[in-house]
Amino acid sequence: MSDAQLVIRPSRDVARTRPEPVYTDTDFALGDEARELIAEGVADETRRAYARHWRDFEDWCAHTGRVPLPATPHTFTEYVTDMCARGLAPVSIEQAMAAIRTCHRTAGYKGQPDREGAALALRGYRQRRAKSGRRNQRQAPVLTIEQVRAMAGVCPDDPAGWRDRLVLDLGVALMGRRSELIALFQDDVRVVDGELEVLIRHSKTDQDAHGETVYIPPGEHPLTDPVGAWRQWTAFLAEHGHTGGRLLRRFYRNHRVGPSLGGDAVNDIIRGLAVRAGIDGAEDVTAHSLRATGASWAYAERAPMSAITEHGRWKPGSSVVLRYIRAVDKRRNNPMRGAGL
Repeated sequence: MSDAQLVIRPSRDVARTRPEPVYTDTDFALGDEARELIAEGVADETRRAYARHWRDFEDWCAHTGRVPLPATPHTFTEYVTDMCARGLAPVSIEQAMAAIRTCHRTAGYKGQPDREGAALALRGYRQRRAKSGRRNQRQAPVLTIEQVRAMAGVCPDDPAGWRDRLVLDLGVALMGRRSELIALFQDDVRVVDGELEVLIRHSKTDQDAHGETVYIPPGEHPLTDPVGAWRQWTAFLAEHGHTGGRLLRRFYRNHRVGPSLGGDAVNDIIRGLAVRAGIDGAEDVTAHSLRATGASWAYAERAPMSAITEHGRWKPGSSVVLRYIRAVDKRRNNPMRGAGL
Protein backbone atom coordinates (compact mmCIF):
# COMPACT_ATOMS: atom_id res chain seq x y z
CA MET A 1 0.00 0.00 0.00
CA SER A 2 1.43 3.40 -0.99
CA ASP A 3 1.78 6.36 1.35
CA ALA A 4 -0.86 8.18 -0.67
CA GLN A 5 -3.37 5.41 0.02
CA LEU A 6 -2.73 5.71 3.74
CA VAL A 7 -3.94 9.32 3.79
CA ILE A 8 -7.64 9.34 4.70
CA ARG A 9 -9.55 12.39 3.56
CA PRO A 10 -13.23 13.17 4.13
CA SER A 11 -15.35 13.25 1.00
CA ARG A 12 -16.39 16.62 -0.37
CA ASP A 13 -19.98 15.97 0.65
CA VAL A 14 -18.94 15.26 4.23
CA ALA A 15 -16.76 18.36 4.30
CA ARG A 16 -19.61 20.52 3.02
CA THR A 17 -22.12 19.18 5.50
CA ARG A 18 -19.81 19.20 8.55
CA PRO A 19 -21.36 21.51 11.16
CA GLU A 20 -19.39 24.33 12.68
CA PRO A 21 -18.06 23.36 16.13
CA VAL A 22 -19.92 24.76 19.10
CA TYR A 23 -17.49 25.50 21.89
CA THR A 24 -18.36 25.82 25.57
CA ASP A 25 -16.32 27.08 28.50
CA THR A 26 -15.09 23.51 29.03
CA ASP A 27 -13.13 23.65 25.77
CA PHE A 28 -11.11 26.58 27.10
CA ALA A 29 -10.61 25.34 30.66
CA LEU A 30 -7.42 23.90 32.15
CA GLY A 31 -7.38 21.68 35.20
CA ASP A 32 -5.16 22.20 38.22
CA GLU A 33 -2.76 19.42 37.17
CA ALA A 34 -2.31 20.93 33.68
CA ARG A 35 -1.68 24.38 35.16
CA GLU A 36 0.85 22.93 37.61
CA LEU A 37 2.73 21.05 34.87
CA ILE A 38 2.79 24.13 32.64
CA ALA A 39 4.21 26.19 35.51
CA GLU A 40 6.85 23.54 36.19
CA GLY A 41 7.84 23.69 32.52
CA VAL A 42 9.35 27.12 33.19
CA ALA A 43 12.58 27.38 35.17
CA ASP A 44 11.95 28.30 38.82
CA GLU A 45 14.14 31.42 38.76
CA THR A 46 12.59 32.62 35.50
CA ARG A 47 9.07 32.04 36.79
CA ARG A 48 9.72 33.93 40.01
CA ALA A 49 11.46 36.80 38.21
CA TYR A 50 8.71 37.14 35.59
CA ALA A 51 5.99 37.05 38.25
CA ARG A 52 7.76 39.81 40.19
CA HIS A 53 8.17 41.96 37.09
CA TRP A 54 4.52 41.52 36.14
CA ARG A 55 3.33 42.49 39.63
CA ASP A 56 5.50 45.61 39.49
CA PHE A 57 4.06 46.50 36.07
CA GLU A 58 0.47 46.00 37.28
CA ASP A 59 1.14 48.18 40.33
CA TRP A 60 2.64 50.92 38.15
CA CYS A 61 -0.34 50.77 35.79
CA ALA A 62 -2.76 51.02 38.71
CA HIS A 63 -0.84 54.02 40.08
CA THR A 64 -0.72 55.81 36.72
CA GLY A 65 -4.23 54.92 35.58
CA ARG A 66 -3.17 52.73 32.67
CA VAL A 67 -4.36 49.31 31.44
CA PRO A 68 -1.78 46.54 31.91
CA LEU A 69 -3.37 43.90 29.65
CA PRO A 70 -3.30 44.44 26.79
CA ALA A 71 -0.93 47.37 27.24
CA THR A 72 -0.53 49.93 24.50
CA PRO A 73 2.95 50.58 23.04
CA HIS A 74 2.78 53.99 24.73
CA THR A 75 2.20 52.43 28.15
CA PHE A 76 5.04 49.97 27.54
CA THR A 77 7.43 52.76 26.53
CA GLU A 78 6.43 54.94 29.48
CA TYR A 79 7.02 52.06 31.90
CA VAL A 80 10.49 51.43 30.46
CA THR A 81 11.18 55.16 30.74
CA ASP A 82 10.11 55.07 34.38
CA MET A 83 12.48 52.17 35.09
CA CYS A 84 15.27 54.16 33.44
CA ALA A 85 14.45 57.15 35.62
CA ARG A 86 14.74 54.92 38.69
CA GLY A 87 18.26 53.96 37.65
CA LEU A 88 17.65 50.24 37.15
CA ALA A 89 20.37 48.25 35.41
CA PRO A 90 19.73 47.80 31.68
CA VAL A 91 19.79 44.02 32.05
CA SER A 92 17.01 44.25 34.66
CA ILE A 93 14.96 46.45 32.35
CA GLU A 94 15.43 43.95 29.51
CA GLN A 95 14.17 41.15 31.74
CA ALA A 96 11.14 43.21 32.75
CA MET A 97 10.36 43.89 29.08
CA ALA A 98 10.59 40.19 28.29
CA ALA A 99 8.35 39.33 31.25
CA ILE A 100 5.64 41.77 30.19
CA ARG A 101 5.65 40.59 26.58
CA THR A 102 5.64 36.94 27.70
CA CYS A 103 2.60 37.56 29.90
CA HIS A 104 0.85 39.16 26.94
CA ARG A 105 1.69 36.23 24.68
CA THR A 106 0.48 33.60 27.16
CA ALA A 107 -2.74 35.60 27.58
CA GLY A 108 -3.35 35.44 23.82
CA TYR A 109 -1.92 38.81 22.78
CA LYS A 110 0.91 37.61 20.55
CA GLY A 111 3.38 40.32 19.52
CA GLN A 112 1.96 42.83 21.98
CA PRO A 113 2.84 45.33 23.17
CA ASP A 114 5.00 46.59 20.32
CA ARG A 115 8.52 47.08 21.67
CA GLU A 116 10.02 49.51 19.15
CA GLY A 117 9.56 52.67 21.23
CA ALA A 118 10.57 50.93 24.47
CA ALA A 119 13.69 49.46 22.86
CA LEU A 120 14.76 52.87 21.56
CA ALA A 121 14.20 54.39 25.00
CA LEU A 122 16.40 51.70 26.53
CA ARG A 123 19.09 52.33 23.91
CA GLY A 124 19.07 56.02 24.76
CA TYR A 125 19.37 55.15 28.45
CA ARG A 126 22.37 52.90 27.76
CA GLN A 127 24.07 55.69 25.83
CA ARG A 128 23.35 58.20 28.58
CA ARG A 129 24.86 55.87 31.19
CA ALA A 130 27.94 55.27 29.06
CA LYS A 131 28.51 59.00 28.59
CA SER A 132 28.27 59.52 32.34
CA GLY A 133 31.00 56.93 32.97
CA ARG A 134 28.77 54.09 34.14
CA ARG A 135 28.94 50.50 32.91
CA ASN A 136 25.86 49.09 31.24
CA GLN A 137 26.78 45.47 31.80
CA ARG A 138 28.89 44.00 34.55
CA GLN A 139 30.52 40.69 33.77
CA ALA A 140 31.45 38.16 36.40
CA PRO A 141 35.26 38.36 36.64
CA VAL A 142 37.33 35.45 35.39
CA LEU A 143 39.62 34.09 38.09
CA THR A 144 43.19 32.92 37.67
CA ILE A 145 44.35 29.50 38.81
CA GLU A 146 46.28 31.19 41.64
CA GLN A 147 43.14 33.00 42.78
CA VAL A 148 41.04 29.83 42.78
CA ARG A 149 43.71 28.00 44.78
CA ALA A 150 43.85 30.92 47.21
CA MET A 151 40.07 30.70 47.63
CA ALA A 152 40.26 26.94 48.18
CA GLY A 153 43.08 27.52 50.66
CA VAL A 154 40.91 29.66 52.96
CA CYS A 155 38.30 26.90 53.29
CA PRO A 156 38.58 25.61 56.87
CA ASP A 157 39.36 21.95 57.48
CA ASP A 158 35.88 21.13 58.67
CA PRO A 159 32.63 19.93 57.03
CA ALA A 160 31.52 23.42 56.00
CA GLY A 161 34.94 24.03 54.45
CA TRP A 162 34.87 20.68 52.64
CA ARG A 163 31.50 21.53 51.14
CA ASP A 164 32.60 25.03 50.12
CA ARG A 165 35.71 23.69 48.40
CA LEU A 166 33.55 21.20 46.50
CA VAL A 167 31.26 24.04 45.36
CA LEU A 168 34.33 25.94 44.15
CA ASP A 169 36.23 23.10 42.48
CA LEU A 170 33.19 21.41 40.97
CA GLY A 171 31.77 24.72 39.76
CA VAL A 172 34.94 25.54 37.82
CA ALA A 173 35.53 22.05 36.42
CA LEU A 174 31.87 21.56 35.50
CA MET A 175 31.52 25.11 34.14
CA GLY A 176 28.38 24.84 36.19
CA ARG A 177 25.41 27.12 36.57
CA ARG A 178 24.13 27.74 40.10
CA SER A 179 20.89 25.98 39.23
CA GLU A 180 22.79 22.90 38.03
CA LEU A 181 25.00 22.70 41.11
CA ILE A 182 22.20 22.93 43.66
CA ALA A 183 20.07 20.44 41.69
CA LEU A 184 22.66 17.65 41.92
CA PHE A 185 21.70 14.55 43.86
CA GLN A 186 24.39 12.38 45.44
CA ASP A 187 23.58 9.63 42.95
CA ASP A 188 24.23 12.04 40.07
CA VAL A 189 27.97 12.06 40.78
CA ARG A 190 30.25 9.04 40.88
CA VAL A 191 33.89 8.16 40.20
CA VAL A 192 34.59 6.17 37.04
CA ASP A 193 38.22 5.32 36.18
CA GLY A 194 39.44 8.04 38.51
CA GLU A 195 37.21 10.76 36.95
CA LEU A 196 33.96 12.25 38.12
CA GLU A 197 30.95 11.28 36.04
CA VAL A 198 28.31 13.95 36.60
CA LEU A 199 24.72 13.66 35.43
CA ILE A 200 23.09 17.03 34.72
CA ARG A 201 19.42 16.08 34.75
CA HIS A 202 18.15 19.43 33.51
CA SER A 203 19.74 22.67 32.39
CA LYS A 204 18.96 25.97 30.73
CA THR A 205 19.72 24.45 27.33
CA ASP A 206 17.95 21.16 28.16
CA GLN A 207 14.47 22.35 29.07
CA ASP A 208 12.97 18.94 28.24
CA ALA A 209 15.27 17.32 30.84
CA HIS A 210 16.77 14.64 28.62
CA GLY A 211 19.88 14.82 30.81
CA GLU A 212 23.56 15.01 29.92
CA THR A 213 26.62 13.33 31.38
CA VAL A 214 29.79 15.39 31.94
CA TYR A 215 33.19 13.90 32.73
CA ILE A 216 35.64 15.74 34.98
CA PRO A 217 39.28 14.64 35.38
CA PRO A 218 41.08 14.95 38.71
CA GLY A 219 42.92 18.17 39.43
CA GLU A 220 46.69 18.54 39.28
CA HIS A 221 46.76 20.30 42.67
CA PRO A 222 45.01 19.08 45.85
CA LEU A 223 43.33 22.46 46.38
CA THR A 224 41.73 22.41 42.94
CA ASP A 225 40.94 18.71 42.68
CA PRO A 226 37.17 18.18 42.29
CA VAL A 227 37.54 14.41 42.69
CA GLY A 228 39.28 14.76 46.05
CA ALA A 229 36.82 17.43 47.21
CA TRP A 230 33.89 15.18 46.28
CA ARG A 231 35.35 12.19 48.13
CA GLN A 232 35.93 14.23 51.30
CA TRP A 233 32.44 15.77 51.41
CA THR A 234 30.52 12.59 50.52
CA ALA A 235 32.50 10.59 53.08
CA PHE A 236 31.31 13.05 55.74
CA LEU A 237 27.72 12.79 54.53
CA ALA A 238 27.86 8.99 54.64
CA GLU A 239 29.30 9.00 58.17
CA HIS A 240 26.26 11.01 59.29
CA GLY A 241 23.74 8.77 57.53
CA HIS A 242 23.19 10.88 54.42
CA THR A 243 23.67 8.49 51.51
CA GLY A 244 20.98 9.99 49.30
CA GLY A 245 19.29 13.28 48.57
CA ARG A 246 20.94 16.49 47.43
CA LEU A 247 24.71 16.64 47.16
CA LEU A 248 25.27 20.24 48.26
CA ARG A 249 23.56 20.75 51.60
CA ARG A 250 23.36 23.39 54.27
CA PHE A 251 25.48 22.72 57.31
CA TYR A 252 24.87 23.98 60.82
CA ARG A 253 27.25 24.62 63.69
CA ASN A 254 26.04 21.60 65.66
CA HIS A 255 27.24 19.33 62.81
CA ARG A 256 23.67 18.90 61.62
CA VAL A 257 23.26 18.56 57.86
CA GLY A 258 20.35 20.58 56.51
CA PRO A 259 18.42 20.82 53.24
CA SER A 260 19.79 21.70 49.82
CA LEU A 261 21.72 24.90 49.25
CA GLY A 262 19.89 27.65 47.40
CA GLY A 263 21.23 29.71 44.52
CA ASP A 264 21.86 32.72 46.74
CA ALA A 265 23.81 30.55 49.18
CA VAL A 266 26.14 29.44 46.37
CA ASN A 267 26.77 33.07 45.48
CA ASP A 268 27.44 33.91 49.12
CA ILE A 269 29.90 31.02 49.46
CA ILE A 270 31.91 31.99 46.38
CA ARG A 271 31.96 35.72 47.16
CA GLY A 272 32.87 34.98 50.78
CA LEU A 273 35.83 32.84 49.70
CA ALA A 274 37.01 35.59 47.35
CA VAL A 275 36.81 38.20 50.12
CA ARG A 276 38.69 36.03 52.64
CA ALA A 277 41.34 35.20 50.04
CA GLY A 278 41.89 38.90 49.36
CA ILE A 279 40.99 38.69 45.67
CA ASP A 280 40.98 42.06 43.90
CA GLY A 281 37.39 43.01 43.06
CA ALA A 282 36.08 40.26 45.35
CA GLU A 283 32.71 41.97 45.72
CA ASP A 284 32.07 41.42 41.99
CA VAL A 285 32.88 37.71 42.14
CA THR A 286 29.77 35.54 41.78
CA ALA A 287 28.94 31.91 41.16
CA HIS A 288 28.95 32.74 37.45
CA SER A 289 32.66 33.53 37.78
CA LEU A 290 33.21 29.78 38.14
CA ARG A 291 31.52 29.13 34.80
CA ALA A 292 33.44 31.91 33.06
CA THR A 293 36.69 30.78 34.66
CA GLY A 294 36.34 27.16 33.53
CA ALA A 295 35.62 28.16 29.93
CA SER A 296 38.48 30.68 29.84
CA TRP A 297 41.01 28.25 31.29
CA ALA A 298 39.98 25.54 28.84
CA TYR A 299 40.37 27.84 25.84
CA ALA A 300 43.70 29.15 27.10
CA GLU A 301 44.87 25.51 27.08
CA ARG A 302 43.83 25.22 23.41
CA ALA A 303 40.56 23.36 23.93
CA PRO A 304 38.33 23.85 20.84
CA MET A 305 35.27 26.02 21.19
CA SER A 306 32.98 23.11 20.26
CA ALA A 307 34.32 21.04 23.18
CA ILE A 308 33.95 23.97 25.61
CA THR A 309 30.40 24.65 24.43
CA GLU A 310 29.40 21.00 24.84
CA HIS A 311 31.10 20.58 28.22
CA GLY A 312 29.51 23.75 29.62
CA ARG A 313 26.08 23.03 28.10
CA TRP A 314 25.94 26.20 26.03
CA LYS A 315 24.10 26.36 22.75
CA PRO A 316 26.36 25.82 19.70
CA GLY A 317 27.94 29.11 18.66
CA SER A 318 26.99 30.76 21.97
CA SER A 319 27.82 34.47 22.03
CA VAL A 320 28.71 34.08 25.71
CA VAL A 321 31.44 31.53 24.95
CA LEU A 322 32.66 33.73 22.11
CA ARG A 323 33.01 36.59 24.58
CA TYR A 324 35.19 34.48 26.88
CA ILE A 325 37.30 33.31 23.94
CA ARG A 326 37.79 36.81 22.59
CA ALA A 327 38.94 37.99 26.00
CA VAL A 328 41.58 35.23 26.08
CA ASP A 329 42.66 36.02 22.52
CA LYS A 330 42.93 39.72 23.27
CA ARG A 331 45.44 38.97 25.99
CA ARG A 332 47.26 36.18 24.18
CA ASN A 333 47.50 37.97 20.80
CA ASN A 334 47.74 41.56 22.02
CA PRO A 335 49.49 43.49 19.20
CA MET A 336 51.22 45.70 21.75
CA ARG A 337 52.86 42.77 23.53
CA GLY A 338 56.57 43.02 22.86
CA ALA A 339 56.14 46.34 21.08
CA GLY A 340 58.89 47.89 23.17
CA LEU A 341 56.75 50.19 25.31
